[in-house]
Amino acid sequence: MMRFLDIDSVHYAYPGRGEVVRGASLHIAPGAFHCLIGRSGCGKTTLLKLAAGLLQPQHGAIALQGMPVTEPNPDMGFVFQTPTLLDWLTVLDNVLLPIALHAQVQAGQRQKAMALLDQLGLNRQSGLQSRYPQQLSGGQQSRVAIARALITTPPMLFMDEPFASLDAITRSELQQDLLALCQSQGTSVLFITHDIAEAVYLADHVSVMHAGKICHQLAIDLPHPRQHAIRYTADFNTLCAELRQAMDETA
Repeated sequence: MMRFLDIDSVHYAYPGRGEVVRGASLHIAPGAFHCLIGRSGCGKTTLLKLAAGLLQPQHGAIALQGMPVTEPNPDMGFVFQTPTLLDWLTVLDNVLLPIALHAQVQAGQRQKAMALLDQLGLNRQSGLQSRYPQQLSGGQQSRVAIARALITTPPMLFMDEPFASLDAITRSELQQDLLALCQSQGTSVLFITHDIAEAVYLADHVSVMHAGKICHQLAIDLPHPRQHAIRYTADFNTLCAELRQAMDETA
């Protein structure tokens, strides 16, 4: 398998807390959507931060496209548990922020931002692009955060439970929109979630983490594009059951 992100036997300990990540290894192919699940405190978020260069491993190695990851890469996309939008910027300016921080925004980039908002269900005819974050619902804010992360067409997207606080219908809609956008752009994704069904719906591969280690991996052999109805099929439920069993074995 061609590799895009390589995490090889990494260890990380916070001061006074002992090791949180203990010899974890993970390999993500180009354009793959990889979900990481596990119980609270198992080290998922720390491993994502290590993969993204936000933390440095004390042992082991991480490489992206064959190059060692030693610091955050400005070309990567990030979406965290809260949208972290800037209250004083409009929706459109929040989406364009990664570009505006480094250069003057061009007309074509504004058009791309508007197209992303359209693809994420924030139709330009509603005027939402001119609103401010406090005027948006939680689901709308999450859509803006995803558009901001994808505006530079990043080869890699890191997502830490971005839909955890959303209602079930909004969450389902965002999952489908996210998949469509990442597949159209060829983006590789490392996505953390507590939701087994979410992981099976989104992922090409799911890894289960326990006590700082990857203890189980599962290929998700479901057809693309994923449709909502697939959640009610026997194959889908079988995959969810296998992951649940792996989780239960770590209890």
